[in-house]
Amino acid sequence: MKYGIYYAYWEKEWGADYIPYVKKAAQCGFDILEIGAAPLPDWSQEQIASLRKCAQDYGITLTAGYGPSFDHNMGSADAAIRENARNWFAKLFDVMGQLDISLIGGALYSYWPVDFSGTIDKERDWSYSVEGVRTLSELAKPYGIRLGMEVLNRFENYLLNTAEEGIRFVREVDRDNVKVMLDTFHMNIEEDSISDAILAAGDLLGHFHTGECNRKVPGQGRMHWKEIGEALRKIGYQGTVVMEPF
Repeated sequence: MKYGIYYAYWEKEWGADYIPYVKKAAQCGFDILEIGAAPLPDWSQEQIASLRKCAQDYGITLTAGYGPSFDHNMGSADAAIRENARNWFAKLFDVMGQLDISLIGGALYSYWPVDFSGTIDKERDWSYSVEGVRTLSELAKPYGIRLGMEVLNRFENYLLNTAEEGIRFVREVDRDNVKVMLDTFHMNIEEDSISDAILAAGDLLGHFHTGECNRKVPGQGRMHWKEIGEALRKIGYQGTVVMEPF
């Protein structure tokens, strides 16, 4: 496994210059720095080249995370929003390819955080999301990018709240570069058993976020890390593990 940290641990705002955090991650002994994908499509060639060189110089692998905005929702019932999202993700994947980023995780099947004030039609949106993620899969494939469908708690989204839903969704999408992404913070809220959820995901698990129930770094809360580690070993997980404390 490779271990990393999300840049936002050192930030108070979502926007950031990622280069100092590449250096911090390396100094801390991490393999990975996960960065926010939102600004990447607007980056200049100079910004792209600088971050890529820095990551190479420090031996850090970059991964990306994104909670799509309302107008980047590939699962929207509005065809204009889906088209806008498709165009935006196409630009994003091109920049990710230039940065050698081969993994992005988040609520890529929807948007984040969800506005619950309107009417929710989960069955309809699920159908649009499956087709939308298939489209993302094809856009990502030329760059060798894998997509992690992050399972979120019910207060932040409504489509994928449990590992069981994440597994069912990924199987329905049925694309090799689309995987389940689990996060211990969200699992702590929604799962009856975190280890059982990991075991159920098995070889569909493509990315794993760690964080305490209080959003602190692992070890500063009450999560059962031994149980979690044993479950990952049981499924033979050799993928990426990224801390996401705030």
